[in-house]
Amino acid sequence: MTAQILVVDDVPANVKLLEAKLANEYYDVITAKDGFEALKQVKEHKPDLILLDIMMPGMDGFEVCTKLKQDPEVSHIPVVMVTALSEKADRLKGLEVGADDFLTKPINDMALFARVKSLIRIKQLLDEVRLRDKTSHEMGIASEIDTAFISNVNGAKVLLVDDDVVQGKQIIAALNENFKAEWVQESDKAVAKASEGDYDVVLISTLLSDADGLRLASQLKSQEEIRNTPLLVLVDEDDTRVMYKALEMGINDYLIVPVDKNEMMARVRSQVRRKRYQEALKSTYQKSISMAITDALTGLYNRHYLNTHLGNMVKQSLKNGKHLALMMLDMDHFKSVNDTYGHDVGDLILQQLSNIIIQESRSAELASRFGGEEFVILMPETNPQSALAAAQRMREIVEATPFKINNNGDAINKTVSIGVASLHPDGDSAESLLKRADEALYEAKNNGRNQVRVGAAMAAKGW
Repeated sequence: MTAQILVVDDVPANVKLLEAKLANEYYDVITAKDGFEALKQVKEHKPDLILLDIMMPGMDGFEVCTKLKQDPEVSHIPVVMVTALSEKADRLKGLEVGADDFLTKPINDMALFARVKSLIRIKQLLDEVRLRDKTSHEMGIASEIDTAFISNVNGAKVLLVDDDVVQGKQIIAALNENFKAEWVQESDKAVAKASEGDYDVVLISTLLSDADGLRLASQLKSQEEIRNTPLLVLVDEDDTRVMYKALEMGINDYLIVPVDKNEMMARVRSQVRRKRYQEALKSTYQKSISMAITDALTGLYNRHYLNTHLGNMVKQSLKNGKHLALMMLDMDHFKSVNDTYGHDVGDLILQQLSNIIIQESRSAELASRFGGEEFVILMPETNPQSALAAAQRMREIVEATPFKINNNGDAINKTVSIGVASLHPDGDSAESLLKRADEALYEAKNNGRNQVRVGAAMAAKGW
């Protein structure tokens, strides 16, 4: 997982040790010796994660974290406080000012990398939503969001899944002081309950008597309705394997049992704030989706939006050293459809093709109608081999799909030609990327149609 991490500590030996550990796992590491330099580095580099020492002269870690979480531009960046302190009061204070977790010195490597991977995964999902919001703002169709990460958590709904009656009563009583909490003791009812309740956070015990708590958490994550709902698991304090496994699976956080009431409340508040921040971004983004940026016939993004977003993606991919691929596809012999059946049927065919594109594209990919019967799919963090394989799958699915031409069930078969291009890591532009994909598509058309061709640079490498 490629990511940039800021290490903040006033002790050079501590910095060097963390830097070496992270670099050995192929993370890009930048450093700061105090809080003032940390704020400057965050503004300049906008890292994916901040490892922040608490005890520093001039400005301690609590103050640094407070300032970061009050800045809408960087408030979404995860902060892990690194400290020699183990007092609950210090952990609680850190969580209250917005820290995502604590690591205690000397740092356990498994704990470090499990937490780093988990938080970076969450941050990168937020980055994609923020980038789309930025694109809409630049096009003048949405106001720039000013929602800081620290936000109101009133009215949040929390679900507890736990069959320990004594523990469950204590947790529910504590949660109900600030939230609207509900409790389900039967694990076989948990998925249905979570899916129907529109919860802000779900807590699941890994000590259930009749089920595997982690497997249950995995089942919840697979449900589309609650895929983005934060999950916290309750874990025995000696079961480090389950703690790290939970983070590896994408569980948002864990709580040690017996549960400390104040720490539980702080961690739940943190997850609610993050969820509402993400929802605010999505809401702003969705409100901006209008006829100005979508194609009226297919519902896909239009060419104007693609051009703007592609420029942003190219800049970001080059800056972060990540792959970016582009697929351009065109329906073969489409003119004959209009000539034979009429433009109404032609529109119906294009709508069905658009549905295939949507169904076969990943959530992080952006599909647009480029013009006429030509479509573009932008594929972030996709290497050339994967892009080529995706294009081949798309071509095969289109070829195997009957396209309805009326309400009587009559259908015809159609095919597509596809051109694929990949971003040059040593410098490239949106215009050049599009041009290479277009040239590859032209080659596919000229060589018999219903095939995939790659840009010249990819072809030269045998892809």
